[in-house]
Amino acid sequence: MSGEDKEINDGRRRFLLSGALVVSFSMLPGVSAMAQEVIADEGAAVHIGKATQALAGSLKTNPFLDSWIKIDRAGKVTVYTGKVELGTGVRTALLQIAAEELDMAPSLITFLTADTGASPDEGLTAGSHTIADSGSALLNASAQVRGLLVDAAARHYGVPAATLSARDAIIKAPDGRSMTYGEAVGLVDLHRVASAVSPLKSPATFDMIGTSLPRVDIPRKVTGGVAYVQDMSMPGMVHARAVMPPVYEARLLQTNLSAILKMPGVIKVVRNGSLLAVVAKGEWQAVQAQRALAAGSQWSEGRALPDPATVHRDLKVISTEHIEIANTHAVTGPAVKTLGAKYTRRYMMHGSIGPSCAVGLYQDGAMTIWTHSQGVYPLRDGLAEMLSMPKEKIRCIHVEGSGCYGHNGADDVAAHAALVAREMEGQPVRVQWMREQEHTWDHYTPAMVTEVSASLDANGSIVDWNYALWSSSHNERIVNAGRLIPAQLLEHPFVPAPSVPMVQPEGGGDRNAIPLYALPNVHVMNNFSPTMPLHSSAMRSLGAHMNVFTIETFMDELAAAAGADPVAFRLRHLQDPRARDVIRLAAEKFGWPRAARKRNHGVGFAFAKYKNLMAYVALAVEISVVPETGQVLLEHAEVAVDSGQIVNPDGIRNQIEGGVIQSASWTLYEELQFDTTMIRSFDWSSYPILRFSAVPRDINVHLIDRPGAPFLGAAEASMGPTAGALGNALFDATGRRLRDMPLGGESLRRQIDA
Repeated sequence: MSGEDKEINDGRRRFLLSGALVVSFSMLPGVSAMAQEVIADEGAAVHIGKATQALAGSLKTNPFLDSWIKIDRAGKVTVYTGKVELGTGVRTALLQIAAEELDMAPSLITFLTADTGASPDEGLTAGSHTIADSGSALLNASAQVRGLLVDAAARHYGVPAATLSARDAIIKAPDGRSMTYGEAVGLVDLHRVASAVSPLKSPATFDMIGTSLPRVDIPRKVTGGVAYVQDMSMPGMVHARAVMPPVYEARLLQTNLSAILKMPGVIKVVRNGSLLAVVAKGEWQAVQAQRALAAGSQWSEGRALPDPATVHRDLKVISTEHIEIANTHAVTGPAVKTLGAKYTRRYMMHGSIGPSCAVGLYQDGAMTIWTHSQGVYPLRDGLAEMLSMPKEKIRCIHVEGSGCYGHNGADDVAAHAALVAREMEGQPVRVQWMREQEHTWDHYTPAMVTEVSASLDANGSIVDWNYALWSSSHNERIVNAGRLIPAQLLEHPFVPAPSVPMVQPEGGGDRNAIPLYALPNVHVMNNFSPTMPLHSSAMRSLGAHMNVFTIETFMDELAAAAGADPVAFRLRHLQDPRARDVIRLAAEKFGWPRAARKRNHGVGFAFAKYKNLMAYVALAVEISVVPETGQVLLEHAEVAVDSGQIVNPDGIRNQIEGGVIQSASWTLYEELQFDTTMIRSFDWSSYPILRFSAVPRDINVHLIDRPGAPFLGAAEASMGPTAGALGNALFDATGRRLRDMPLGGESLRRQIDA
């Protein structure tokens, strides 16, 4: 709460009035009389369009309460979110938030996620924004709906609202009278703009927020139920498989269409320019026909791929946009020691466990797509443009997919499903990519180069920091139909929108490139390439993985040059008290400072605040190295996290642990294999990921709860710090400062042997 904010407490409820904006409650009804009196004292009203900017989270863009919560006269309560479940457990956490402020058991709520025919438009589920944006919206919308229902009941009974209680959708008066939410909703209109002030419960009274409610998505997954879009089955459903070009920009010259139509179960071959797909009655029939169709198709040469040996050098050449994102100056003492280093990261893929899948149905002039897209509304808009259909005739319904981690093939396979379904009117069409398509047509995370130099004064403090990064786009999400791969293959192809850098403070390749440390002189440059040698887009944490790795391993080098302990050195350069808290907690739980316990073992430490906006994460790790193979095992990690008000502790721990494991895989082993002819990482044997035998053995996550504080996204927050801690631990174990990812495997073995 800022110094201009005002909190009003009313027993079990509290109201937050932002000093930045005064709202007219003649335009925004539904706020208690006490809150209206306080606001009336504050001054004049403002226009409703401006008023929405004072609303919490996604209420800014979806301000009507009944966009989030609907209650019918029978008392059925349905809660909506525009965000989706990607395996992070957010569906459970969002349900908890709504249940808390509605004063209802979660089991009594029907909770629905993103659907362009029903839910609010919250754009993408990405960037650890779900709890911060949708959670904040649901917290306030639920509190306001409860308040409106209680106030309506109070008016009906002629008693003060403060004398009524609400529990499990029943409002009770002290004299024993009661009414259900369904009866109360007949006395009030929920189709109203939310207020900037909400009758929020005191965190001290929470009985749902802060508990580890079991995840609602798990039972189906562990019992073999229909859990993913890949599992969907519908009456009359047929199966389709696409044939993709062997390389970028290759065009289809000819194919063996007539032979394929004679194969068992084949219903249709769809061709439009270079878009090619086969439809069959059974899935295996579709797979067999796809293989035969691919084998009998001839393609033009297409575009050559970059030379992997020179990709980092070339990236510096093609990065034509030079964006200064930090430039601060202060007078300091003279520098006595200057260090510098260069770091690289190669292309990596999402590696989704389940190949991308979608189901499409075209009927009565309308298209319905069941998809695991991260953004059903942007997808709908892209499909509408591609199909030349009105948006209102297309409905995209989210169904969870097996594996995501960012912008994989979910949107593209949905476009395949839409194009094929249009040719199969009245029949549901299931399209699933093959494994080699999922790998070779992925939107990879870009290769990156970072360079940093910094100077120390005689006291061992940093006096200047100069940082530069080079990267292509980390965000090729749908902004037009041309961003959909199938739309680029049509006889009249769509052209992708130009690549543009994402802006700070969130950033793209430059995410977390500005250090959180208090440094007197800082200069940071983002060198962006609008040209993409390989298809690239968003993967968990975007540039934060590389930038935090660079910053945190370089901080260790500076600490060594200053003769300081790495943790003490970080604390010396941090003013943010919450950052200091997580660092101290991780160090305490690990027993820092301490040396590695065995030969070929090492310890390391790292810290970051994700995007400098979201959750704080610090961790200390111990690793072991097998010199003969270059295998690195993360033996032990102690992680401290501050994500503000905790909704589901077990959910946060799961996400932090999962982030540590995935980041270990990226940092140590993952690297896309390709040459100038084609992508070579077309299966799991040609793309190394962390195996079960190397999964970290002992990860302990320690949470700092801050009741009443804003929610801070945590899902991606451990990616960068894990990379930094691993790099520092490898130096401790091997005596070699490794700056080129991946750090483990064959490259590490060669360096140890050198």
